[in-house]
Amino acid sequence: MQAVTPERSWPLFDVTATRRLEQAAAARFPAHTLMQRAGLATARLALAIAPHARRIWIACGPGNNGGDGLEAAMHLQRWGKQPLVTWLGDENHAPADALASFRNARDAGVEFAAQPPEAYALCIDALLGIGASRAPDGKMADWVARMNAGTVPVLSIDLPSGLGADTGGGSSVLASHTLALLALKPGLFTAQGRDASGQVWLDDLGLACADAPVAWLQGPPAPGHRAHASHKGSYGDVAVIGGAPGMVGAALLAACAALHSGAGRVFVGLLDAAATHDPGQPELMLRPWRSLDMASLHLACGCGGGDAIRAALPQALSGALSLVLDADALNALAADNQLQTLLQARSRRHNRPTVLTPHPLEAARLLASTTAQVQADRLAAAGELAQRFGCTVLLKGSGSVIAAPGSTPVVNPTGNARLASAGTGDVLAGMVAARLAAGAPAFDAAAAAAYVHGLAADRWPATSPLTASALARTSI
Repeated sequence: MQAVTPERSWPLFDVTATRRLEQAAAARFPAHTLMQRAGLATARLALAIAPHARRIWIACGPGNNGGDGLEAAMHLQRWGKQPLVTWLGDENHAPADALASFRNARDAGVEFAAQPPEAYALCIDALLGIGASRAPDGKMADWVARMNAGTVPVLSIDLPSGLGADTGGGSSVLASHTLALLALKPGLFTAQGRDASGQVWLDDLGLACADAPVAWLQGPPAPGHRAHASHKGSYGDVAVIGGAPGMVGAALLAACAALHSGAGRVFVGLLDAAATHDPGQPELMLRPWRSLDMASLHLACGCGGGDAIRAALPQALSGALSLVLDADALNALAADNQLQTLLQARSRRHNRPTVLTPHPLEAARLLASTTAQVQADRLAAAGELAQRFGCTVLLKGSGSVIAAPGSTPVVNPTGNARLASAGTGDVLAGMVAARLAAGAPAFDAAAAAAYVHGLAADRWPATSPLTASALARTSI
């Protein structure tokens, strides 16, 4: 059993692959073996989470996830705990493995009841797992509400009940801990998954999945190295085009982030002609955007650009050495088929690195869909955007998704709600541009920047406010 942490990368497998693994195990091992292993692993983790707990409520569904909970109840009873099981199954209709676990629990003296106990020190959610095809209802929904209203730890088996294993969508148990069985599922780490899952643990039950992962949970990027015999030209020139009247700060934030992320030189082409310099960051070189030689620049375009960014996009799409499209550049792209054609041609004909960094609403505009549809399957939405435009896509949000044609997508594990403030997206765009300037491939630049951006927020002192300007000046 392992705690899933951001210190390494982890393969993620969908429900289809997990089911195939279950079938392979059924053919390889004696009946009931997987459930026995799952129940024992659950009981052991329950003891680690709440070693002094006596009364433990185990909410068991009618299927095999409930069987895992029943098996855990047997072990906890034998170890001197006082589990109380509420079971939604019955002996006449339970799957064979779950029925065997029910009888084991009953024979061990486990207490069964129709309703949860009034007081308990730990709850084990064994209602649905990956078997959910719809939201919990009836008595199950009441029990989910009871778990979510409580203050005691909640351990979900395999998946918080109600959470989409592949997507992270749905109304679910809000667990403090989740024990993923056999394989990690992508839904644990994106959309509602991170809020629902708490600390994720993995027990592969002694099996390895032969399928290719549908995604990877991103690990730390390789540490950068700056040779002593190098100079500013060794690390590339970044330019930021944006900052329409009233939004100059967005462009300056992106430029500052690029500078602090290691770019050799940073130019700023402001769309507000009245702004001439940034007295707090004299290293930034402000120029009229039309004077920039885009063929020699790694460009971040759109930060605070407003409608004025449209004038710069044809030249940026055709000429930039590498390109990060953010914010208003994405909105302009969504509304203009000619710009979309230029973007597609950029990748198809010129093979120039391009990264799109939409938040869910911007992604929805690009896909002519809705934010709800994007959030319902973030991996699919990022993949569709990548295929449509032939470039790397960094779909921002909880569990940011990075996708590119021909690459297995990654889900970023770092970051927290302190990033939900104005300007942090501009900072991320600048960080991506700096990595492109240093020579990183587009996919690697986007994934590494997302990881470092989130890690800075995770390490931020709790007593210090996290603002975009402070984040832009952070180097990890």
